[in-house]
Amino acid sequence: MINSKYLTSWNNYEKKLLKNKEFQAEAQKLEASYQLAQSVIKKRLELKLSQTELANRAKPSQSPIARLESPRHKPSINFLEKVATALNAHLQISIT
Repeated sequence: MINSKYLTSWNNYEKKLLKNKEFQAEAQKLEASYQLAQSVIKKRLELKLSQTELANRAKPSQSPIARLESPRHKPSINFLEKVATALNAHLQISIT
């Protein structure tokens, strides 16, 4: 059995990581990709779709969907449009 007093929440762990300047810099570089991945995952889960089911709707295999849900992936706009359509969503890209 795992002793929960030794476990930490992701939020607490993230706060600790963000005190490290190198981690902060890397996190900042990945922020846009992270936000994209989170929005795809959120919408997919709202629709109660697995990655495979989303892939069947968007027409790639499951593997590109898994990569899209990883913050290190840099998908094409064409691919994002297919995924947005499969999620009954709109793709909105902005530079602020």
